[in-house]
Amino acid sequence: MISGIALVDKPLGVSSHHVVAQARKALNTKKVGHAGTLDPAASGLLVLGIGSGTRLLTYLVGADKTYRATMRLGFGTTTDDAEGEALERLGDLSTCTDEVIRVAAGAFSGKIDQVPSTYSAIKVQGRRAYDLARSGEEVVLKSRTVTVHRLEVGDIHRGEDHIDVEILVECSSGTYIRALARDIGHTLGVGGHLVALRRDRVGPFSVEGAPRATELAEGALLSLAEVAAHILPVVTVQEIDRVALSHGRQIDASSWPADSPLAAIAEGSGELIAIVQAHAGRSRILMGVASV
Repeated sequence: MISGIALVDKPLGVSSHHVVAQARKALNTKKVGHAGTLDPAASGLLVLGIGSGTRLLTYLVGADKTYRATMRLGFGTTTDDAEGEALERLGDLSTCTDEVIRVAAGAFSGKIDQVPSTYSAIKVQGRRAYDLARSGEEVVLKSRTVTVHRLEVGDIHRGEDHIDVEILVECSSGTYIRALARDIGHTLGVGGHLVALRRDRVGPFSVEGAPRATELAEGALLSLAEVAAHILPVVTVQEIDRVALSHGRQIDASSWPADSPLAAIAEGSGELIAIVQAHAGRSRILMGVASV
């Protein structure tokens, strides 16, 4: 069975589930997973795990993300994006000078408390929030702390009854860009929502040069060792330890950094053997990959 990590550029208008199905067909394999979805109205980088690569997705799901987006000031919507119904217009757009907009957006850098969009995939008592909202039930989501490492305002375009603001956002996993647009619009007193979203980066991996899922070929996959070395510290193991780890046995780990995930790479072959952890001077396998 083929295995690895695929970087895919998801187009607009299709679901992430549909892209996974396309990847299965292109690679002629059933075992394909993803490290975080994108809405149909968003485009950009999807990280797919193929075969044994699905096991590595656990260590990619929580990676920081980079987005390019356009938020529209002037009114909010029920879904915080262009798919929802427009809410009542509030405030006066003439007060939103370029400088005022940049200052308001800048206040959302760093650690912030954010209430996710009502129409999100968060589960409430076992049901998706968007399913509850669409059925007319009241949805109250708790705020969560997220980190916006960078929020940069780009071009600002003014229409007759709205202002479109291009933003670049580098953030922790779990940050809702729709909610950022909503909250910045609220701060400005005029309402806001998202009208365009593209994911440029997941952790160290960029969408630049990534193919569509229908164009995937085995030769385009990143090896598990290559990906693991990008996202985790590496420990190199000799042959005797490679065999032991492949059999699930402990080895001496007294020289390893303690209590954090590590990529165990075989000396010579460069193969990823396992994701391991050092505890009390001995190895602990968190995720097995290779066999003898």
